[in-house]
Formats: sequence, structure tokens, C-alpha cells
Amino acid sequence: MAQTKLTVNGKAYTIDVDPEMPLLWAIRDVVGLKGTKFGCGMAQCGACTVHLNGSPIRSCSTPVSVVKGQKITTIEGIGTPDHLHAVQQAWIDEQVTQCGYCQSGQIMSAVALLKEKPKPTDEDIDLYMQGNICRCGTYQRVRKAIHRAADSIQEAKPAAAKKTASLDR
Repeated sequence: MAQTKLTVNGKAYTIDVDPEMPLLWAIRDVVGLKGTKFGCGMAQCGACTVHLNGSPIRSCSTPVSVVKGQKITTIEGIGTPDHLHAVQQAWIDEQVTQCGYCQSGQIMSAVALLKEKPKPTDEDIDLYMQGNICRCGTYQRVRKAIHRAADSIQEAKPAAAKKTASLDR
């Protein structure tokens, strides 16, 4: 056991765990955030995807010792119940979820994709999301939701810029 400092969703935690503990278990069992899911345990299915300094990683295969002191974002950290992230809202609007088990990882990957490519093509989406497996086969709805979220984010930018400009006066 060793004390490790983590910053999860902007909140600092000091946890006392084996440095080789997978980040997934530190997030779920020690920090208490249950939105990130265990899938395959081999970084193959993407259910455990979180962001490390803004980039998606598989938390099931990432030891706590590797991420100490870095910024970790989980599904709980990208939106609030009152103000969902555009991807979360698109997931609801497109009714993507069936069993829902892989969805937090899917959403985290989609958020990262839109950060890299604000207006992705179908091919971009298929390529980027190929590491996230959905046993229910909701891939068509995932693609539609990502396009919807991209449009939503693009529409929100002029409104946000206009609001900022009016505050600058």
C-alpha cells in the first residue's frame, strides 16, 4: 500500500492502495464513482474508458501509479444532471442505450473524438470508436448521436461567443 494523490473530476483525493491497482478499481471502489464500468479487464472493449489529461485511456489496464497527480475525468465529470454534456444529451435523444453497460465508455470516447474532430465523418466515427464494443450492436445509433452532438456543439459556439462579446462591452 502507498498513498497516491488523484485528481478525479476536479476533486483531489489521497488514496492508500497498491500502486499497481488498476485505476478502474480505485475510481469505483475507493473514490466511489460507479459510472465507469468493468468490461473485459484487458483494455479491449472500452467499457472502462476515462480521460487522462483529456485523452481517453482504458482504466482497467492503467495502474494507479501511472496516473498519480494527473487530471482524470470520468463520466460523472463531463456534465451535470441539470446540464448534460452535448454527447450525453445526444445519447438520450437518439435512444442509443439498450443494456447500457458499455455506454459510459462509449460516451467518453465520443467526447474525446469531438474534441479532436469537431465535425467527424461516418468513417472518422467508425475508426475512432472501433475500440468500444457494444454487445447490443447500437453502432448506428452511436454514430447518429455523435453527429447530433457535433451539430449541437457547433450551434452552441456562436451563441457562447455572442454572449462573451456582450459581456466584454
